[in-house]
Amino acid sequence: MATTALHAAATGLKSLSTEVDVIANNLANVNTVGFKGSRVNFEDLMYEHKKQPGVENALGGRTPAGLQVGLGTTISNTQYDFVQGAAQQTDRPLDIMIVGDGFFRVQLPPDQGGGVGYTRAGNLFRNSDGDLVIGNTNGYLLADGINIDPQVAEDDIAVSSSGVVSFQDRTNGTNNVIGQLELATFVNKAGLESIGGNIYIATDASGTPITGEPQSGGLGAIQQGHLEQSNVDPVKELVALIKTQRAFELNSQTIQAADEVLQVVGNLRRF
Repeated sequence: MATTALHAAATGLKSLSTEVDVIANNLANVNTVGFKGSRVNFEDLMYEHKKQPGVENALGGRTPAGLQVGLGTTISNTQYDFVQGAAQQTDRPLDIMIVGDGFFRVQLPPDQGGGVGYTRAGNLFRNSDGDLVIGNTNGYLLADGINIDPQVAEDDIAVSSSGVVSFQDRTNGTNNVIGQLELATFVNKAGLESIGGNIYIATDASGTPITGEPQSGGLGAIQQGHLEQSNVDPVKELVALIKTQRAFELNSQTIQAADEVLQVVGNLRRF
């Protein structure tokens, strides 16, 4: 009946509307440092089996196929794309990026559950106490607990590819080590939960974090004076948006066609 087509098309409209929301979020964050785009994965729903395949026919053989009518679609999940974003050279000493796998670790406040959050954004600042924080709205502290004396000039701060933070003493020319950055990675990065502010948190799906120093255990290297840009490709997103819009229109036309069929049935008269 046409009512099946109505319901199937309705599921398509609902799912495609969500896909438009995801694409819009990707495009909105095209200039967000360290942002990782996501995509929508679809799956079909249950099927109405009007005739089973392999049923014995009148000649004693087996039918090669059955009669199955699908009941629409739904979104199975959204999947992050953790492909490396482009590097932007800033020459700012506290701008750092990860070249390769890994996340910076930050301390989350109690109102967000405490614990450790993870980010690819490396735009760092020093707060009023000299602690290194990431440059989001809340300024979360780095979990490495690195504190730089306020008297040390920012231009004298160095971060090596292995994550060693140091500064050069201009009075005697010595290089003084301040601390060590550690990175974290996950078996299933797609299972991380985004909480906004460029922060992810671990879930049962992502698994427990695997931590270590940069350039060890498959973790990436640190590059000072650079920022990782968003990995969203505006051209691909706009093409995806056009395809989604057209699919939305097709589902709308399906609803109109099913409505016309029902209208014909409703107008039948028995003479």
